[in-house]
Amino acid sequence: MSNIEEIKSKARERIWKSIAQSGTAITSIPQEELDALVNAMLDGMMVLVDESLEDAGLSGRQDNGYVLESDEKILWEGRPFLSILTHYQITTERVRIIRGLLGKDRDDIELIRIQDIDFKQSLSERALGVGDIIIRSADPSMPKAVLNNVKQPEQVHEILRRAMLNARKRFRYSVQEEM
Repeated sequence: MSNIEEIKSKARERIWKSIAQSGTAITSIPQEELDALVNAMLDGMMVLVDESLEDAGLSGRQDNGYVLESDEKILWEGRPFLSILTHYQITTERVRIIRGLLGKDRDDIELIRIQDIDFKQSLSERALGVGDIIIRSADPSMPKAVLNNVKQPEQVHEILRRAMLNARKRFRYSVQEEM
């Protein structure tokens, strides 16, 4: 079960518990409608929590002008939906995954070593506008990396794909596939 699904499950239990403790008579409402109402409230609360995290400066930001070492530029940066411990960056040179609040653990995947990029979305992730980006690389220390619960995954996938292709052009790297 993904981190978002665990949070949603706990929040759903808390909502049902609060409804039961309120003493409000809900027996006249069909169960389907109650479930739909609780799920709609839950989705709204999750978006509100994520927006609150963004307002606190813990959000993903697109910044096309920020310069790192040499000519390396950040093309996209963000974090997983409802996460304050993980941060992602796509630069003109690499994909960087930074984990941790106090201590930091950083993994870099050079764009030139990326072999395949995919993304997937479950139905609930699609409703929330998030998804996972799967990166397969020739890096022996990290042959597969997943950017979990990224907002607007199709756009981020395209940014990453273009960055990878541009890096290949810059280094005159070509891939020959076997038939």
